[in-house]
Amino acid sequence: MQAEDDAIELHRMNPTLRFTDRARDYVRYRPDYPARAIDAVLGGLGDPASLVAADVGAGTGISARLLADRGVRVFAVEPNAAMRDEAAPHPRVTWIDAAAEATGLGPESLDLLLCAQAFHWFRQREALVEFHRVLRPRGRLALVWNSRDRSDPLTLGYIEAIHAVNGEDPAEQRPFDPELVSAEGLFTPPELETFAHAQELDLAGFIGRAASASYVPKEGRPFERLMELLAALFERHRDPRGRITLRYVTKVYLAERT
Repeated sequence: MQAEDDAIELHRMNPTLRFTDRARDYVRYRPDYPARAIDAVLGGLGDPASLVAADVGAGTGISARLLADRGVRVFAVEPNAAMRDEAAPHPRVTWIDAAAEATGLGPESLDLLLCAQAFHWFRQREALVEFHRVLRPRGRLALVWNSRDRSDPLTLGYIEAIHAVNGEDPAEQRPFDPELVSAEGLFTPPELETFAHAQELDLAGFIGRAASASYVPKEGRPFERLMELLAALFERHRDPRGRITLRYVTKVYLAERT
């Protein structure tokens, strides 16, 4: 019953189309992932050039390109056409119009399956069954998030400004339960590694970073109020070059297909 309720709630969040009007901001202003996090994702898998991976919920291809830059052949699975259209091409990245629960990939065809900033949008139990199907035995599942660092005053102020006009989307607040990954015996219990990460922005980038979030208003008085709050926050924290730094904790959960 809980799984059914979760599916209904997720449907109301419209995960497939909700980023359509944010794709350009997303590709320009979303942070990447630290090199050490990518090291962890690939660690122990052998020569990256010999690996076949999928980046599921690939968005505009930020994480897909980071893997491909290491030599990995990557299938970027993304159901939103606007996000795919904004993606910069890469010779080792192939785009697929499909969802996490039905990727269209062949059985046992992957060494690595990565979900970066995406797993909370999926019907998670169905997605895990699909991930088990497409990964080779002992293939790796990597779930990655850039979590905003609330211990940093500027980053906390950014969070509070968004809350003041709208609040974080329910999907952003969906708790990730690592035990779900191994609950059905499809994967080993995930192990967590964390890495500090930062994103340096000017004022336009700071506002664009907020606008890239699907739950942030883009017009009307709430949008105007958010711009006022962010501009004031920027002025309090900017360095002599006119830039601020948002701080993140990048969380990398690694599990193995059983």
